[in-house]
Amino acid sequence: MSSVRPATIAASSSSARAWPRVRRGLPYGSQGVGIGLVLGGLLSQEFGAAVATSLFPRAGAAGIVTLRLVLSAALLLAVCRPRVRGHRRADWVLVVGFGASLAGMNFLFYQSITRIPLGAAVTFEVLGPLVLSVVLARRAASWLWAGLALAGVALLSRGGFGRLDAAGVAFALGAAALWAAYILMSARAGGRFPGADGLALAMAVAAALSLPVGVADAGGALLDPVTLGLGMVVAVLSSAFPYSLELLALRCVTPSVFGVVSTLAPVVAVAAGYLVLGQVLALVDIVAIALVVAATAGAVRTAWR
Repeated sequence: MSSVRPATIAASSSSARAWPRVRRGLPYGSQGVGIGLVLGGLLSQEFGAAVATSLFPRAGAAGIVTLRLVLSAALLLAVCRPRVRGHRRADWVLVVGFGASLAGMNFLFYQSITRIPLGAAVTFEVLGPLVLSVVLARRAASWLWAGLALAGVALLSRGGFGRLDAAGVAFALGAAALWAAYILMSARAGGRFPGADGLALAMAVAAALSLPVGVADAGGALLDPVTLGLGMVVAVLSSAFPYSLELLALRCVTPSVFGVVSTLAPVVAVAAGYLVLGQVLALVDIVAIALVVAATAGAVRTAWR
């Protein structure tokens, strides 16, 4: 599902400290509304990834990633209008690293979903935030959740990773590692830049880094009007719309609740893969995904306690 995730399932301690300040003075929405907003963001992200997959024959995975990043950057820069002057060198180093992790995460994930089902790819990718939650929590119970997740992964890859395509799994795990890096850099950027300015600038860096690769891979196909229009749909579904819903959701629920609900991403990805792409997983695969979802939710809850 890799996409812009301004609020992540492995919420950092810095975001935890910031949450009361964000919420103070804002209307208190019900838990149900907040959870509905989080679920709406997940649906938008995963169905956006499914639509992106269906566009690969038009411009290739690299081309579609580039198109999405460029259009997402344009949307974020237009909405946020981040201040460019007045930042220190260390701030720009962070932005470049943030953007590089964002670009790499998306490229690896999209390479993964060209080879393995969307639900399986998201399940492997979510291991990045899971491992980060376990490490940051420093609690014995977290390692039990990690063991449960490993059991789910072993079940999902029964008979060897070749059953799913080894390269696809490797790409998904690489995206998982970069997602963990994205989370850490996102937390740091949140402390250095106001609002979503850090994310907007990082997205611009990601777009600039991806452009040469996308142009080399897709060429003039990127300028096809139909591809451009569908790419804008993907950018809105995968970035702009879920980002807005997540910000609204964090006014209604705590980051802990947000994190737990966000662990349903693999389940939503399975549904999107089935409905949009016709991808069907065996019952044992669904059980494996459920184990990883339960483990990730448990790890996030443990970390927040």
